[in-house]
Amino acid sequence: MSASLETLVARAERLLERLEAVLPQPPVAPDWSASIAFRYRRRGARAALEPVRHVSPIRLADLREVDAQKERLVRNTAQFVAGRSANNALLTGARGTGKSSLIKACLNEFAPQGLRLIEVDKVDLVDLPDLVDLVAGRPEKFIVYCDDLSFDEGEPGYKALKSILDGSVAAATANVLIYATSNRRHLLPEYMKENLTYTHTEDGEVHPGEVVEEKISLSERFGLWISFYPFSQEEYLAIVAQWLHHFGLDDEVIAAARQESLVWALERGSRSGRVAYQFARDYAGRLGREGL
Repeated sequence: MSASLETLVARAERLLERLEAVLPQPPVAPDWSASIAFRYRRRGARAALEPVRHVSPIRLADLREVDAQKERLVRNTAQFVAGRSANNALLTGARGTGKSSLIKACLNEFAPQGLRLIEVDKVDLVDLPDLVDLVAGRPEKFIVYCDDLSFDEGEPGYKALKSILDGSVAAATANVLIYATSNRRHLLPEYMKENLTYTHTEDGEVHPGEVVEEKISLSERFGLWISFYPFSQEEYLAIVAQWLHHFGLDDEVIAAARQESLVWALERGSRSGRVAYQFARDYAGRLGREGL
């Protein structure tokens, strides 16, 4: 080989190396024994599943006043882990009512039977097909978890998620389900002007226009919808009591904390489960109890 040809080959190899450094790479498999939960992270061209070292210890028994929602998600997850048919799930509704906590509690409940969780940010959902391919041959069952999911117009992850849920040739495998939480059912912003796209038939039926149909089509691809609602005062107090019991306080102390917990909620502008937990941590901490 001539010197000039060798130089050209060397330059081509260096060029390929630089291109490989910037072109997107498929995700790298983790040590699957390192955790029951993983986070999908992309840094530049490199993607990896990082084990979660400290998984939330929340259990199903810790969640109060959401019994109907709990029963439906637990049943669906149990079917999935047992190898039976199950649905992708969308948990929607008021903030702080236990949507993400319920998913984490299901993970802890079924992890001994092989359930694993992979948390994916919405900006990384474009890589969802690669992620599904990575776990397709694994014996475990995987929940791909998207927290606080919503999209702005034109975001690329929207179409990737829509395709993998239903409608793509490359569908999700039998060992993958998608669980997502959101504060809104339709996942995309809705505007007043879109009401003008509705049409009316002669007999009075109302039909949404194409813009509205597109916006509801993603949420319709989730087979299981679970709605969460704001808690009443009594439900809020029951959740406060449960968490104070969790921190080791007795009934007399819990009764004395009732009024203070209501003031706490009033100051926060919410009677959510999250606010109840935050009050219990503060109150128990002031009494010298150890936190979680």
